[in-house]
Amino acid sequence: MEAGPRDREQQARDDLPRLSPDGPDETVDLLSGDSGADGAVEVEVELRPPRRLRIWQLAPIVGLAAVGSLMFAFPLAFGSGDGGAVVAMLGLLISCCAAGWGMMAARRVGHTWPGLPERSSGDRPDWRVIALYVVVAAVLVALAVWRVARLR
Repeated sequence: MEAGPRDREQQARDDLPRLSPDGPDETVDLLSGDSGADGAVEVEVELRPPRRLRIWQLAPIVGLAAVGSLMFAFPLAFGSGDGGAVVAMLGLLISCCAAGWGMMAARRVGHTWPGLPERSSGDRPDWRVIALYVVVAAVLVALAVWRVARLR
């Protein structure tokens, strides 16, 4: 009787060399630069876990962004009297603060904006990408201020 495809996959996984919790099983003399008798390639393994944003970092950012966006959206959508423009601008300010806080937290764990180099790479950012980000931000701010100014 012939083995099925699942049995072959399991057998292929069992044939792979095993690693012990502290590295490969074979001993390698690191000082002499010898990589073992069979010429095996040394493998570097990152011991630290990847840095991620935790829930306690994300919760206040998401909360502030939600409150700020609601404060910004409701006076604009429903035109709630004389104080609507002030509440909308305060909501815009809170939303921008939450966005800035989120960007700083993401930068702290190593995330970058698309198109920009990593923090410790030493590469210079492309001026066209930076110009695109500045233009998009300026357009969004101009549209928000124009909409709030129309409330009066």
